[in-house]
Amino acid sequence: MSVPSFTLVQLRYFAAAVEHGSMTAAARQLMVSQSAVSTAIAQLEKELGVQLLLRRHARGLVPTAAGHEFYQELRGFLAHAAELEESARNAAGAMVGRLSVGCFSTLAPFRLPALLTEFERRYPEVRVHIDEAEHAQLKQALREGACELALMYGYDLDDDIGRITVAESMPYVIVSAEHRLAGNKQIWLRELADDPMVLLDLPHTTGYFTSLVGSVGVQPRIRFRSPGYETVRALVAHGHGYALLNQRPREETTYDGTPAVALELRDDLPALEIVVAWMRGVRLTRRAQAFVTLARELHAI
Repeated sequence: MSVPSFTLVQLRYFAAAVEHGSMTAAARQLMVSQSAVSTAIAQLEKELGVQLLLRRHARGLVPTAAGHEFYQELRGFLAHAAELEESARNAAGAMVGRLSVGCFSTLAPFRLPALLTEFERRYPEVRVHIDEAEHAQLKQALREGACELALMYGYDLDDDIGRITVAESMPYVIVSAEHRLAGNKQIWLRELADDPMVLLDLPHTTGYFTSLVGSVGVQPRIRFRSPGYETVRALVAHGHGYALLNQRPREETTYDGTPAVALELRDDLPALEIVVAWMRGVRLTRRAQAFVTLARELHAI
């Protein structure tokens, strides 16, 4: 069996070009010249005997069908190569390297800080890079290799994405301090049937919250929509309606000092699963495995 003569550097340069969509951006990320990236990819294509990238002026670099398939296989290979390098360098047992983690934007302020603090305490030589994004963007980042893991909600995940549940988050209601139900600790959702709703307007989140209201026979009357978690809380605090949320801050005070009162729901409503997700078929690095283990430990149901 012949042994291919392409190098690990060529493979890494090709992967960077695919992920960044241009030779220039790849070179900037790799901190090498653009000509070095271009030459390495040309040599790789020559060795393989197949064109991997199309150079299109308007769209930058686009993988060919063969290039896309090669990249999908290459991601796991590069992860394994990094693991081998790490094992060789860490004979003494220390864990080092870079870990890229995506996080759903509304989860980040509640779930990430304590998790990162403890992870850094245990593995001080690991550099964690965080990208906050919405659900669809996180799935794309996983598929493109921009992040190895993602802390996100467990809905609408396709079969190519593996996941493990680390917590569950129950829905609750917020109202203004002057609301007629503000003095209650628990309410039925139908008690708000005549009230306007302030909706946290994010992909999938919108459908989830409106379906909760609909499940108790109430047609939501949406007065305001906002993708901003704190904006929703502030609008409710000023009496513009009620809102359904999942993540609950310790303090009721909003940014401008007005309280938004949290009420538990008596209704039997489904919780949202919080998961750590990754691409199936891609071998997780030891760093990623340690992060998953810690997330389960800190946020156990």
